[in-house]
Amino acid sequence: MLFSAFILGLLGSFHCVGMCGPIAFMLPVDRNNALKKGLQITVYHFGRLLAYSIIGLVFGLIGKSLYLFGFQQQLSIFIGILMILVVLIPQKIFNKYNFSKSIYRLISKVKSALGSAMKKKTMDTFLTIGFLNGFLPCGLVYMAVFAAIASGNALNGSLYMAVFGLGTIPLMTTAIYFSQFLKGAARQKIQKIIPIFIIVIGALFILRGLGLGIPYISPAPVYDAVSAGMECH
Repeated sequence: MLFSAFILGLLGSFHCVGMCGPIAFMLPVDRNNALKKGLQITVYHFGRLLAYSIIGLVFGLIGKSLYLFGFQQQLSIFIGILMILVVLIPQKIFNKYNFSKSIYRLISKVKSALGSAMKKKTMDTFLTIGFLNGFLPCGLVYMAVFAAIASGNALNGSLYMAVFGLGTIPLMTTAIYFSQFLKGAARQKIQKIIPIFIIVIGALFILRGLGLGIPYISPAPVYDAVSAGMECH
């Protein structure tokens, strides 16, 4: 599933750059020193990965609590169905009910802190900007969070979100160096692929939850494997 996290981050960054792109364009990097600029960008990405890892840790703990109550398989199926529904349900329905209104109130404070950080040029500023950037709302981040919940524990949840963040690095770095690359038909074509990929990931989560005994894709539940082992003896 970690491979899916990287691909989700890689493809999803073509969508997320609409939110994070302006931040990347306005990073107060050193335009005259290529080495220093590269280091500043690296610190910025590290801040984002740190934020994603913390988010994954928190939601992975939620998934672990459900796992301890025996809901791991049901959770995996539910998350898979939810991911597919988010893609299939028209965006205007989400806008109608304004599910994220309360979230955006909190995010406004994050944006305010980002504005203050943008005025500085010390190395820790780039860590702060990247860290706060990681908490900005993004539909693809929400998809990754769903997967982190279904991962079953805090470590896996944190790792999933970190790998998702790694997948976003190539495009976000390109956004800083070559903003013109993000425009045109290529970006639109890739954005059309994203919903299909999310549906595929959702289907994989459903298959995993069904426990069909397919190695790596839909492994049998632990208690079934234990029972089978006992019967062999």
